[in-house]
Amino acid sequence: MRVSDTRQRIVEFIRSFVEQRGYAPTMGEIQKALGIRWKSLVEYHLKALEEEGVITREPEVARGIDVYGFGKKARAVPLLGTIAAGKSIPVPTEETWHTIVHQMVDVPAGMLPRNIQAYALRVEGNSMVDAYVDDGDIVILEATPAAENGEMVAAWLTERQETTLKKLYREPGRIRLQPANRSMAPIYADPDQIEVQGRVIGVLRKYSQGSL
Repeated sequence: MRVSDTRQRIVEFIRSFVEQRGYAPTMGEIQKALGIRWKSLVEYHLKALEEEGVITREPEVARGIDVYGFGKKARAVPLLGTIAAGKSIPVPTEETWHTIVHQMVDVPAGMLPRNIQAYALRVEGNSMVDAYVDDGDIVILEATPAAENGEMVAAWLTERQETTLKKLYREPGRIRLQPANRSMAPIYADPDQIEVQGRVIGVLRKYSQGSL
């Protein structure tokens, strides 16, 4: 089979995959579906298609392929579990935080800035309810250690080995993790006892019964 035929099959598969599922396939899914022997060969063809202007790709994003003139409806990001928005709860160790994937969730492509790594967490509790984040919602976070004052973050409390969802404020000699619920008190900690695991960039909510 000529190389051009292989690339045409790849483009057609990507289009069909996006149409059916709402997000782009991974290289592994392309390789398996089309019976391509090596993943490096898939990468070779995708790079050629990108250079030809047939597709665009977001660097280091597994499902970041977009066929020109077609578009992605959604992007799949890993749902890593739950995060407390009321009281702190134990979470996996720092080493396994970004590797334990419970499932994938579809996020509207327009919600995610290009060229970022994102993940999702399901919220437990109501400490952020006044910020329109309620129990059972799914928050979408950029995986970054940086955050501005007032941004909602997933904060890892190193001394307690716990994580929590709060708004972060830097004050002289300490960090304040502020709930968005007037009935709840903030958490104070030394700057070296807090690690930002990600900042919230979006919220998914399902109004009907059942989970996403």
